[in-house]
Amino acid sequence: MRRRLALAVLAVLALGASEARFEAPAPGSYELPPILEVGEHTLLDEQGRATKLLGTVEGEAAVVSFVYLSCPDACPAATAALARLDALLAERPALARRVQLVTVSFDPANDPPARLAALRASLAPRGRWRFATAASEAAIAPVLADFGQDASPSHVLKIFLVDDTGRVRNIYSTGFLDVRLLLADLETLLGG
Repeated sequence: MRRRLALAVLAVLALGASEARFEAPAPGSYELPPILEVGEHTLLDEQGRATKLLGTVEGEAAVVSFVYLSCPDACPAATAALARLDALLAERPALARRVQLVTVSFDPANDPPARLAALRASLAPRGRWRFATAASEAAIAPVLADFGQDASPSHVLKIFLVDDTGRVRNIYSTGFLDVRLLLADLETLLGG
């Protein structure tokens, strides 16, 4: 777990360096039309209890990331991006109250709730960041299909911005993963 946390920290530093390439647009200066719709799904939280995937109410948004805890590359970068977003949201309490971060494991067999609880404890989230998995591969399959997320070990990193009605408003991937843009998108979607 410490090795993964160290990789996540390195990924945060790398993401920060890559963010210098461009400036994020001013929040509210653009629109985020819906890309696709996803349904609400019931998963298991880090304590093994049933939990809603998105868990949002009116006026909120969810930022959803799918990971393998054993992944050496993309998954630590996704986790690092959410950790950085969590820290930035902590500086904006009014916005933070309306944002739900969700990390979902692709791999229920190897990433049971206890491993997710350990990850959560190591990251010490400052805001609303939940960690979830499914009871089985069959139970996670409809969630992944809904999001169009590949679950192979060589999957493409994707982080989804989802509004309170289940509409995906943006999808961030390796070449498009800039936490400042994600924050600007949240402020655009939720009105700052």
